Amino acid sequence: MQFDNVTVIKKANIYFEGKVTSRTIVFAGGEKKTLGIMLPGEYEFNTADREIMEVLAGSMDIMLAGESEYKTYGEGTSFEVPARSSFKLIIKEASDYCCSYIKE
Repeated sequence: MQFDNVTVIKKANIYFEGKVTSRTIVFAGGEKKTLGIMLPGEYEFNTADREIMEVLAGSMDIMLAGESEYKTYGEGTSFEVPARSSFKLIIKEASDYCCSYIKE
């Protein structure tokens, strides 16, 4: 799959000493997505907007705020994170993802 007619922000988003990186793409209507890679490790992110994370390759163990157990999402699956929330990830293998930011 590909995205056509978008703007790509050249500067990378770099987190956790380079173990998580992404690039921001902006659509004509203002919608934003990031495309990135997560290397093995444990991470926690906070959200401003609602996010839909698509796992493009690899897998991710995810625990949303308020939950007590991790759930595994593999290639071809997705999960949603509420706005103004957080989620924890355990990455066991390099994983490729696409994150969509949904303004409410």
